Amino acid sequence: MIVVGIDPGLANTGWGVVEERGGVCRARAYGCVSTPASDPVNVRLGTIFRELSRVVERYGPDSMAVEEIFFGRNSRSAIWTAHARGAALVAGSEHGLEVGEYTPMQIKQAVCGTGAADKEQVTYMTRRILALDHDPRPDHAADALAVAVCHANRARTLGLAAAARDREAS
Repeated sequence: MIVVGIDPGLANTGWGVVEERGGVCRARAYGCVSTPASDPVNVRLGTIFRELSRVVERYGPDSMAVEEIFFGRNSRSAIWTAHARGAALVAGSEHGLEVGEYTPMQIKQAVCGTGAADKEQVTYMTRRILALDHDPRPDHAADALAVAVCHANRARTLGLAAAARDREAS
């Protein structure tokens, strides 16, 4: 299974492509779509959509996983992030991808075993899980890889559970 993970942001949208085979995840590619603050919002969102569409076309993922928005104290920032998230979701929809959505806590739990992990722990564990010889950079790409790992783990678990139910039913 090939998953493209997305860490949405208007200034920087991280993306990471992970392939899972036999319970082992490996990074195929990762990067970041950056948009200049001087561009109008519609242009920035168009850039995010087009660049993520190119990633999907190039790597042919089976599904997309997107981080849900955390509404902290800065609601204005959350709104801009929601716009970028929408551009990513449309890119996935336009390419017929199944989309999984995960909270920051779910992603941290999947990668680190605790929802209280900090950014450095997430980056370190993502590097270890994907057997990379370096920390993925920028941080947005590392976060996107973690989102993809979360989705791959969940899909594998659901597949194993379904297989067990099928065995019990027969």
